[in-house]
Amino acid sequence: MFWLLVLWSFIVLSSDGIISLGASRPRNVYVGAIFSLSTFHGQVARFAMKAAEDDINSDPSLLGGSKLRIMMYDAKRNGFLTIMGALQFMETDTVAIIGPQTSIMAHVLSHLANELRVPMLSFTALDPSLSALQFPFFVQTAPSDLFLMRAIAEMITYYGWSDVIALYNDDDNSRNAVTSLGDELEGRRCKISYKAVLPLDVVITSPRVIIDELVKIQGMESRVIIVNTFPKTGGMIFEEAQKLGMMEKGYVWIATTWLTSLLDSFNPLPPKNAESLRGVLTLRIHTPNSRKKRDFVARWSKLSNGTVGLNVYGLYAYDTVWIIARAVKTLLDSGANISFSSDSKLTSMKGGSLNLGALSIFDEGSQFLDYIVNTKMSGLTGPVQFLPDRSMIQPSYDIINVVDDGFRKIGYWSNYSGLSIIPPESLYKKPSNRSSSNQYLNNVTWPGGTSETPRGWVFPNNGRRLRIGVPDRASFKDFVSRVNGSNKVQGYCIDVFEAAIKLLSYPVPHEFVLFGDGLKNPNYNELVNNVTTMLFDAVVGDIAIVTKRTRIVDFTQPYIESGLVVVAPVTKLNDTPWAFLRPFTPPMWAVTAAFFLIVGSVIWILEHRTNDEFRGPPRKQFVTILWFSFSTMFFAHRENTVSTLGRVVLLIWLFVVLIITSSYTASLTSILTVQQLNSPIKGVDTLISSSGRVGFQVGSYAENYMIDELNIARSRLVPLGSPKEYATALQNGTVSAIVDERPYVDLFLSEFCGFAIRGQEFTRSGWGYAFPRDSPLAVDMSTAILGLSETGQLQKIHDKWLSRSNCSSLNGSQSEEDSEQLKLRSFWGLFLVCGIACFIALFIYFFKIVRDFCRHSNTEEEAIVPSPEISRSRTLQTFLAYFDEKEDESKRRLKRKRTNDLSVRRPS
Repeated sequence: MFWLLVLWSFIVLSSDGIISLGASRPRNVYVGAIFSLSTFHGQVARFAMKAAEDDINSDPSLLGGSKLRIMMYDAKRNGFLTIMGALQFMETDTVAIIGPQTSIMAHVLSHLANELRVPMLSFTALDPSLSALQFPFFVQTAPSDLFLMRAIAEMITYYGWSDVIALYNDDDNSRNAVTSLGDELEGRRCKISYKAVLPLDVVITSPRVIIDELVKIQGMESRVIIVNTFPKTGGMIFEEAQKLGMMEKGYVWIATTWLTSLLDSFNPLPPKNAESLRGVLTLRIHTPNSRKKRDFVARWSKLSNGTVGLNVYGLYAYDTVWIIARAVKTLLDSGANISFSSDSKLTSMKGGSLNLGALSIFDEGSQFLDYIVNTKMSGLTGPVQFLPDRSMIQPSYDIINVVDDGFRKIGYWSNYSGLSIIPPESLYKKPSNRSSSNQYLNNVTWPGGTSETPRGWVFPNNGRRLRIGVPDRASFKDFVSRVNGSNKVQGYCIDVFEAAIKLLSYPVPHEFVLFGDGLKNPNYNELVNNVTTMLFDAVVGDIAIVTKRTRIVDFTQPYIESGLVVVAPVTKLNDTPWAFLRPFTPPMWAVTAAFFLIVGSVIWILEHRTNDEFRGPPRKQFVTILWFSFSTMFFAHRENTVSTLGRVVLLIWLFVVLIITSSYTASLTSILTVQQLNSPIKGVDTLISSSGRVGFQVGSYAENYMIDELNIARSRLVPLGSPKEYATALQNGTVSAIVDERPYVDLFLSEFCGFAIRGQEFTRSGWGYAFPRDSPLAVDMSTAILGLSETGQLQKIHDKWLSRSNCSSLNGSQSEEDSEQLKLRSFWGLFLVCGIACFIALFIYFFKIVRDFCRHSNTEEEAIVPSPEISRSRTLQTFLAYFDEKEDESKRRLKRKRTNDLSVRRPS
């Protein structure tokens, strides 16, 4: 039978002119097409390709007298027949094959195309994994499903959903497309929470398997369902979903391009089918309006004899034939022949009944493939051009909403500009703007007839009441506690949760389940872990948001700030008449006083010989020194009484005094207005360096934090169970301090006096409510908590439960005396500047004094030359006398001396 088929093919080809005896152009150029003609894709493709063949052959100048012949092969939705059809085309020297229709067969036949160098072109096998690198002779002439999934992912983001369910057939195209969708969603911080996999479309004969998957989906949290399948399976899915009540309000259904193909090919749909699709969103490959397209649409009824409506794949079928025709024209115009040769790998195979040697290689196949992928033309689908990665230029989609009277377009998606209500071709000339504020779609009629965008999720297991875990505390019951031994709970944390629930736009049925025995505080890490094991749907209470817990659950926005602090016994510093001395430490007082004396002494030295105020008895001069140094602030009043050097020194000292005085005033004000506390524990640093024992609350994360982060030995830690135990342990010295979270400590200090927070919070965190990872309720609750804060309701709840105090403000003070005191190290720079100025002034002054003294001593004539020892002693005495002498007197005495000398030398 096989050889008869080969012989028949030879006769046909000889008669049709493929075997041309040396002719430069063949009479006929054959192209194979493999489709399942019982499907509407196959039906539409057959009519469209026949129309393209006729249009091409109607112009003899296009192929220079050659005719393009499309040979259709009906695969009957059978993979084996598809392979056989491809082998037949390879034996009959076809230059290209249009198809196959499915990606499963494209993966198989692409290996054959690579070997025999026969290009395969498909507009329906759009699997994103059909890479040009792996399958160079396979060309997708319509946009890859990668772009379809990107469009769906952007729609998910646009409507604010985070979790979706993918419902698809277990075939290469559907599976790989869903994988691409998962990648696209992950890049947008969304995810596929469940993949519902159905058998192959061709083997589904009963809706039972579909019903089983839909029932599973009904009990899940996500209500956004992506259906990536085929028309037969898709129709069954929506019929069963309607029966199960899954086409009602709250659901979101997004169907891929299979649904628009169905709507376009069979419009209007039967009422039964139309009802089950109401509210569904779907996508269609966008093709710009053009005269060519309108003319072809007008011809379609005649071409198809009214048997099937035109869908977008019919337009791509037409353009695919033209792509091949243009490539054939370019090949023939280049002077190349269309020739085939045997494959040595196949002819060398011996044995068996398969005549593999009949398969031939297209000698010009690589050149022909280059002409195909370099095609640039304007077709029914718009501009036709391939990018370097073989993807189609400007991929875009129409977004369709199925409504009562058919369907309507609500917008577009393009890889260039994202979502818009403007046709993509209008945006290509403008700069790309993918910002979220520039993404738009028109209003949608959702399942159930509502126009309100569904939130995209519900509570799982058909809306059963949420089990909310609540700690059954033994202490600090103002935050959360059991009510009189019942299963009811109350407290600050509960009131905030209930107030936030009321702000949600949907009901949240829930029940509180106590965790712990109420005799001691439960372990909060175990409580949070129960969310991951699904024992609780959430945990509400005084739950600190710490790193370890955020790895396993999602927390809401904190509803109260928290952080670890140190609390210790304190004594209040008594008010005394000497409180004004507290701003300065003793060294600061000593240095300041010393500099007053130093500056006064420098001024005395500089002014002693020239200023009468600095002369007189020693007691008077000492008083003058003190007066000038302490009256610096009145320098402007006395500026005319000192020399230039004195003014410079006083000006610098005035600057120093002003800074110190202002700091002193501020510190003294703080000391007098804030009560000062005294304790050997100054904060966490002194706690770490000390050897005293440290208390912590049972069940708190503070224990592990002190061990792991602060390296405090476990033997130093003492567990305490209640505020009363806190007070007792601190008073009797069992512990030197307690480390706990700020809200607990504030509540403790409001009841027990004589204790205070030492230092600052050394961790920063807050309390939140714990939900399972990626729970949308956690996001909505966070928004609600922010709303409570903005309206002031959160503060009112705080005041109701936590704003009371039996003690004075002593306990709440965080001030420390030594932090208010002004220390020497803060001002040493100022003192250094002042000291340098004094030194320079003294240096200049003594240089001038020594110079003047030397001139004075040279004019003195000594009658008797003393010994060297006596000379040095007399010189020192003379210098000191000269230094103590007023400058004017020295000048007058020197002038008299010179006058006497002149009179002695003048002759009588």
